[in-house]
Amino acid sequence: MTTTKPVGERRVVANVLRGSIGNLVEWYDWYVYAAFSIYFAKTFFPSGDPTAQLLSTAAVFAVGFLMRPLGGWLLGRYADKYGRRSALTLSVTVMASGSLLIAVTPGYQTIGIAAPVLLLLARLLQGLSVGGEYATSATYLSEVASAGKRGFYSSFQYVTLVAGQLVALGVQIILQQFLDKAQMYDWGWRIPFVIGAAAALIVMWLRRSMDESAQFEAAAAESVPLVNSMGDAVTASSTAPRGSLRMLMQYPRECLLVVGLTLGGTVAFYTYTTYMQKYMKLSVGIPEETVSWINFFALLAFVVLQPLAGALSDRIGRRKLLIFFGVAGTLLTVPIMTILGQTKNPIGAWALMMGALVIVTGYTSINAIVKAELFPTKIRALGVGLPYALTVAIFGGTAETIALTLKKAGHESVYFWYVAGCIAISLLTYLFMRETSASSTIEAEQAAADAGTGTGVGTAEPERRLTTA
Repeated sequence: MTTTKPVGERRVVANVLRGSIGNLVEWYDWYVYAAFSIYFAKTFFPSGDPTAQLLSTAAVFAVGFLMRPLGGWLLGRYADKYGRRSALTLSVTVMASGSLLIAVTPGYQTIGIAAPVLLLLARLLQGLSVGGEYATSATYLSEVASAGKRGFYSSFQYVTLVAGQLVALGVQIILQQFLDKAQMYDWGWRIPFVIGAAAALIVMWLRRSMDESAQFEAAAAESVPLVNSMGDAVTASSTAPRGSLRMLMQYPRECLLVVGLTLGGTVAFYTYTTYMQKYMKLSVGIPEETVSWINFFALLAFVVLQPLAGALSDRIGRRKLLIFFGVAGTLLTVPIMTILGQTKNPIGAWALMMGALVIVTGYTSINAIVKAELFPTKIRALGVGLPYALTVAIFGGTAETIALTLKKAGHESVYFWYVAGCIAISLLTYLFMRETSASSTIEAEQAAADAGTGTGVGTAEPERRLTTA
């Protein structure tokens, strides 16, 4: 007994690493677009106004988000029917295709309107991929994690998500050291997309060697009664295909919870990370190279915070961290963004950005596991993926576009109040929701599997129940 437990833990770590590195590459590909849009905007959208060019690329960025619900549905359903490993491999393949298309597409001066059309097509492919990646990755990490450490291991989804953005910024900083501005605007911006496409192909091969989730294999082999979060019996498992919308409709409360959990967090995250780079450059007036360094070091510290907060949630519960984010985000977003707008000192700007990221850590470090703990295995990937992707598409994907539009209209400060308001709405969800970690579906399934086999690899999915807080 003493020799098998460490082996099991090593397998957990190995699977988490394989899943996480793929997640990193996917999000690197996604964020390279945002990081380098200041360089390729004029290639696809010729205009004399830099803000108008960035607004055009931001609109395409937002359109990419519209594909995320479709990706969450298609790949979430695929993951629930055919396995997490297969879905993760498929998603990274689609992402590689989108990155490669951006890398090789000629500019507007060469092929005219076809240039922005191909850029849009590539972004739609990436949106489809990342829409499925989030839910499937969250599901996989939560299912392969050790009991009692699910918050810690699941936090690596955002470790690698943010690390993907960090690597994108790192590539940008390196290129800025070796290429002058003219080269960056001319052809240098294509290099990171080539890197992303090549890395995605490597990850596609790595993901084929991951272990499938034992809970998925058990659920695929058995069909047992389920109950919803109110304790009422449902018959979806016997009448609806696994991973179908018909089965998902048996969990309306859980779907609404995912929307409420996500709304404020996604707006805050894209504000404090993606839009912050444009805000410091266009509104604060900090040079591009300095902005890149500020973002790099702030995100590096942000990555370190994720597993610390995830491990804390295993001890004190998920809800307390979410309430911290909701209260602090509601009260401090406007002051932080307002003061930052008047800060020319790079260290001061970094400190303000870091303060915002500490706040949002209360959401990012645990949001994946909280959502995964709401659903049973047979509907988990779709249950997490579809409502989450819809919310992110509507609110996260439009955050930068709304901010730039308000800036162009001369009312940029209104956006700060918009962010605070979105966080306040999510705070209401956090205040009235039940704690998930003490009575999660995942823990119940794993306990039943342990009792049935003594190895932690079960052969049947137990009845699902969430007790009241």
